[in-house]
Amino acid sequence: MADDVRELLLSTTADADPSTPLSAPDLRLLIDRLRIRSDRLHASALSFASSHRAPLAAALLRAADSSASSSSLESSLASALAPLSSSPGLSDLRELSDRLLAARRELRERQEHLAAASSVADLAARLRAARTSPDPLAAAAAAAELKPLLVDPEGSGSSQDEPVVFGLLRNDWEQLVDELQVMLAKNLEECVEFAPEGGKVMVRTAPVGKSGGTPGVELCVALQALEIIDAVDYGMTKLADLMIKHVLVPAISNISVAVSVEALEKSGPQYPISILCVTPTEELQGYKDGSALYSRIIDIIKFVCETICGENITWMQSFSKLTWSRISDLVIKHFISKAVPHEASKLIEFQDVVRSTTEFENTLRNMMFISHEKRDGKLTQFVDDVEVHFAVRKRNEILVKARHLLVHYDYDNPLASHDREDSIVDLLFLPEKCFISKSALQLMKLVHGALKDACLSSARVAKELCYAARDALLLYKAIVPVQLEKQLDCINQVAAIIHNDFYHLSQEILGLAFEYRADFPGDLQKLVVFVDLAPTFSQMADGVLTRQIQLVTANLIEAIDGADGFQNTHQPQHYESAKFSIEQVVFILEKIHIMWESILPRSIYKRSMCYILGSVFSRITKDMLLIDDMAAEETLQLQGLIHLALENLSSLFLSLVENEFLDHQTWIELDEIIRPLKKFRKLAELLDMSLKSITAAWESGELTNCGFTSSEVQNFVKAIFADSPLRKECLLWISRTPS
Repeated sequence: MADDVRELLLSTTADADPSTPLSAPDLRLLIDRLRIRSDRLHASALSFASSHRAPLAAALLRAADSSASSSSLESSLASALAPLSSSPGLSDLRELSDRLLAARRELRERQEHLAAASSVADLAARLRAARTSPDPLAAAAAAAELKPLLVDPEGSGSSQDEPVVFGLLRNDWEQLVDELQVMLAKNLEECVEFAPEGGKVMVRTAPVGKSGGTPGVELCVALQALEIIDAVDYGMTKLADLMIKHVLVPAISNISVAVSVEALEKSGPQYPISILCVTPTEELQGYKDGSALYSRIIDIIKFVCETICGENITWMQSFSKLTWSRISDLVIKHFISKAVPHEASKLIEFQDVVRSTTEFENTLRNMMFISHEKRDGKLTQFVDDVEVHFAVRKRNEILVKARHLLVHYDYDNPLASHDREDSIVDLLFLPEKCFISKSALQLMKLVHGALKDACLSSARVAKELCYAARDALLLYKAIVPVQLEKQLDCINQVAAIIHNDFYHLSQEILGLAFEYRADFPGDLQKLVVFVDLAPTFSQMADGVLTRQIQLVTANLIEAIDGADGFQNTHQPQHYESAKFSIEQVVFILEKIHIMWESILPRSIYKRSMCYILGSVFSRITKDMLLIDDMAAEETLQLQGLIHLALENLSSLFLSLVENEFLDHQTWIELDEIIRPLKKFRKLAELLDMSLKSITAAWESGELTNCGFTSSEVQNFVKAIFADSPLRKECLLWISRTPS
């Protein structure tokens, strides 16, 4: 209807916007159209009712009849229930119903109790039958059948809600199983007899007498019964222990033994007997690759498998579980650990042991004696890791030796040994020799030994040995400077030796790559590097020497400072002070000369001494040139002090050159290597020269070549010569002449 009104509305306002409000004429038109539509619908309804009058009337009659029937049924039901609701016997009926339900419930409970009692009686009867059964297999089978009925599969403990009688039955069952285990284990022991002296075992198929007061059963029957009650391990435990003690230990720990098996047929009341003997033999069977040893063990295991276990896999695996770990330990202790080589060159020969050991375990796996799990491959794991064990052990040995010799070496008396010549070594990259400590010498022997072994080893061992060599060298760097800290912090001969050690080690490290790299295993040639250590050791050597030079220079400067600038030497007191200062300087220099010449490499000794001498001459020359006024006597005194120093240092000068005498050529050579010496010697000449000679020497450039500056020459002239026209003229010439 809503759609029709919407259509009428749209037709009325067809040309207008639907959202605009309707006008009064439009509304009246809409009302008229709705009235016409309503009349049409009313006429249609009347026409339908007229044409279907009969069916409509029948439907109305059926509805009226249904309503009347429903009312009648409601009245009848109410009439029937009215007497019942008012009856006094309803409560009795309810009580009777409750008693009936209680009786039924009690009957059901009694039936359950009866069933439980029957079950208990049945279980008790089965336990008694199993206990009295003469057949251990039947008893074991009965015990196995009763286990799920009496033992909780999820736990061995009893439930708190179960009857007490079940706990008692469980205790009886456990006692039965224990008795079976003890009896069957005793039966096994009587079937397998070990000789008291060891090395012999006798196996019967059945015991001769009675086991525990009852007739014994055959060996295989006893093991079957133990298997049924899951007690094979229990029965095999003592047997395995005795087999290890009396058979396997003698067979593995002794080299010269033989394993023999003898089978005796049935004779009279005796059952067939099998005998295994481990007897000494005169033939020496060296272990070598272990094949002889492994063959003996396999023979013993085959004997157990055939005579005791009857080739039953389950029984064999039980025996293996109880013995294999101990067999492995015995083999490792008495053979493999002794076969591990002590030298890297022998490791290749150890591969025969690896091969035979692998074959041994594979044979046992084929016999189903051990599994393929990793825990059963103890021997192959050990031999496979022997290279690693050897390498780690060797590395530790090298480091322990290196540390011991570095820590315990007597650095206080390095020159006291009788074989001092052994400590004088050639430098690898210089045509010189130097003195090194025994500790450094022995350390390099260790390093060379490790690297030689690395060249003959596998990659894994070679890698560890190379790292051991590196670590041994680094130990020197870590231990010695700390251990000798006091000696390195003072002027000491030990410090010079430590410098040589570091210097020698740095050169040796550079040569290691050239000496050994080509012989290293393939992948190791690029992996192992030593050259990175050389700069560190070279820097340590320079640091030790630099510190010594600084200490020496500081002592020399302190001695020179005692001369108080060499002023007023014409006075006896000041002259003695200046002379003592020069003597102190000479003493210190001679001490260093004696200390270093026989130890340091010549080039380093020469360079260090020239630096120190240069510092000394430069300082003395500077102090003398700073004197602002010199008397004639004073110049002679200063000249004498210079000559005193030069004369007393003659042996030191000769140690720096190849000549044996201090001739003119030698002084020229010394002037070249010690630049301040030329100026120092020239100062002695200037102290005795005239003003014109000094001026001429300056103009010729001679003084400039000796290192004098214009200001120094002018100040020197002013200090020596009194003011005069000549001095002024000479000073003018000196100032104008370029240096």
